Amino acid sequence: MAGKILIIDDEAKLRSLLARLLRLEGYTVAEAGDLKTGRQAIPTGEPDVILCDVKLPDGNGVDFVAEIKQKHPFPEIILLTAYGNIPDGVQAMRNGAFDYITKGDDNSRILPLLSRAMEKVQLRQRVEQLERRVEEQHSLEGIIGKSGAIAAAIALARKVAPTNATVLLLGETGTGKEVFAQAIHQAGPRRSKAFVALNCSAFSQDLLESELFGHKAGAFTSAAKDKKGLLEEAHSGTVFLDEIGEMPAALQSKLLRVLETGEFIKVGDTKTTRVDVRVIAATNRNLREEVAKGTFREDLFYRLHVFTIELPPLRERTEDIPLLAAHFIRVLGAKTKSRVRGISAEAAQMLQTHGWKGNVRELQNVIERALILEDGDELKPASLPHDVQQPIRSDAHSLGLACVEKRHIQAVLRHAKGNKTEAARLLGIGLTTLYRKMEEYGIAK
Repeated sequence: MAGKILIIDDEAKLRSLLARLLRLEGYTVAEAGDLKTGRQAIPTGEPDVILCDVKLPDGNGVDFVAEIKQKHPFPEIILLTAYGNIPDGVQAMRNGAFDYITKGDDNSRILPLLSRAMEKVQLRQRVEQLERRVEEQHSLEGIIGKSGAIAAAIALARKVAPTNATVLLLGETGTGKEVFAQAIHQAGPRRSKAFVALNCSAFSQDLLESELFGHKAGAFTSAAKDKKGLLEEAHSGTVFLDEIGEMPAALQSKLLRVLETGEFIKVGDTKTTRVDVRVIAATNRNLREEVAKGTFREDLFYRLHVFTIELPPLRERTEDIPLLAAHFIRVLGAKTKSRVRGISAEAAQMLQTHGWKGNVRELQNVIERALILEDGDELKPASLPHDVQQPIRSDAHSLGLACVEKRHIQAVLRHAKGNKTEAARLLGIGLTTLYRKMEEYGIAK
């Protein structure tokens, strides 16, 4: 198992012998005769493991462990001593040493001990790599698209992410609401804490209440033991409530109490539970209409409506389709063991003219299916589903309405002297929607 080792020992012969042994085992080895030289070697050599004598001309190895762990927490440190004693050993471990062994008596332990220390270092490195990948995958920078519509949504997300404000994500199914929710969490102050997602349409009322708020043992027939709800699991972090418009009215009042006070009562409990969570909700419904119909609480709506972001449907950001397709080909190619590395111009044109009722999620599924079917190194039309291969037939009436809408938007923009925020207010639509419409109709920005 290769790795970098720094030996700090004032006994030159012993140090040289140990270094030669470790190099034969495949390690890269650096040497230092005192603590001063060792300190200088750590930032430049970046050792994985440090073998350090306890008694050195310019200091004590036990104290050195605490010093190095404070400045450089990642290398593991194994202390070597000619005269081992229990108090030193105990203090060394408290200071963060990997182990404390006696020279001579424990020579046979050095290689196995180094191997275990190196395994710990490399495991931590792999975890850090995975964490970095997760951060990149769920970052706002990782959201794919350069269209004005998606750029406006990302800009809003970037503004709200550093706060603890409740966010309401609006958009059709498959537009990437959970992707945005994770990115907002990752860019916010709670990034190191849990992100917990729950689809409110996936459970019956009783199960949803138990999943969200938890229950006490004996609360119902199958409740054999206490269970934490997702709100409790997300304590100090973020809870994402997808399809919030599907939440039963009886649970809406409990959620409202959480947003107002941070408190709720578990199913079957008599005392309150307190949580500190950021709530990000999403829906493909028009909640104002649901409020008017009496199916959604008005007070909850306004609690959720602190900061709203509208996510554009894919058909209104068609210039992003080639970017998304290339991304899915790259990511899903490994999963499907596909030879495909690109997409033909004809197939790309078909993707851009399709209606995409299922939005980005539908595009991802289409690409995955096409990669399985395609035998060549370029994704071609024959591998696409038949409905994607068929051109969309425009409806004359729809074109007429689109023309009227375009002229109306242009007139309002002129009236607002190009101020898009004011124009969106006058039109009664969100700024993101205005950008989408301007792109759709080719209105100059």
